[in-house]
Amino acid sequence: MLTKLLTLVLAIGCLILPVQVGAQIPVRINWTAVTGAQSGMFMAQQEGIFKKNGLDVELLHISSSSRGIQAILAGEIALSYMDGANQVQANLKGGNIAFVAGATNKQVFSLMAKPEIKRIADLRGKKIGITRIGSSTHTSALFALNSAGLKQSDYQILPLVEVPNILTALLAGQVDAGVVSPPTNSRARKAGLNELMNLAKEGPEFVSVAVGTSRSYIKSNEDTVRRVVRSYAEGVQIFKTNKAAAQRMMQKYLRVKDQDILDDAYNQFREYLAYPPYVTQKAMENVIADVAASDPAAKNAKPDDFMDMRFVAELDKQGFFKTAGSK
Repeated sequence: MLTKLLTLVLAIGCLILPVQVGAQIPVRINWTAVTGAQSGMFMAQQEGIFKKNGLDVELLHISSSSRGIQAILAGEIALSYMDGANQVQANLKGGNIAFVAGATNKQVFSLMAKPEIKRIADLRGKKIGITRIGSSTHTSALFALNSAGLKQSDYQILPLVEVPNILTALLAGQVDAGVVSPPTNSRARKAGLNELMNLAKEGPEFVSVAVGTSRSYIKSNEDTVRRVVRSYAEGVQIFKTNKAAAQRMMQKYLRVKDQDILDDAYNQFREYLAYPPYVTQKAMENVIADVAASDPAAKNAKPDDFMDMRFVAELDKQGFFKTAGSK
């Protein structure tokens, strides 16, 4: 009887998760960029959702999908945000990484340029800022530039590590254009830079940001992954329905103070954060096709080779998203 009393049952919606008194499962989760696309984990941490679901989460910052994947494979972290292209490429090399939750199935980036540059075609011979080669900013830049008929020999790509660095370089005249995400694109507009393309509106369905881990970790820690995905889903739900809480998070984690920028960035991600947080088949198909253009090994790959959506599907089947309100 005493043993039963020492077991708490956390029942939220229709999912029941047993939690030992005082026990919190330690989990290290990586975020990769200063962007609202990663709001779900930030919100879950800020609002105490992880703790409520029996998790002791340490949020780390490794500023690259590829480096985050390496840290997962090395056993240094459990889960990480990552973009679709890096995940597919890692798996083709034997990484065996799976997406367990989706963040953005669109490329939520803007190609911003100096005020005197009015068209993408005007970037011929110019310098374009991205975070890293092979990153989602790089993929988005190539899509935008290709849409104007520019070849990679027509411009110079400059990796600048972090999204805010791209805006700094633009304002300093070190690059002529750059691919940035909210809230940095909001800052860029306010600074008078030209938005040459909004990829979220004009680009394809594409896995830009998702949450992934190794299939071996899932196999050994299924209950932990289930708790993380649930916490993430709750975090996204709070973000979409509680603007005040979301903006407190953005002030803290995204370092935004200007109210106009807060409002603009919030509105963008309220629209584009996936909820229910699935990685869509179409978005994954487009990633595979993009990788296959330069790596024939991807040509026979299928979306399910890179996804494990069972934890989101469980919540969906239990009615979580209906009761939570998928707004």
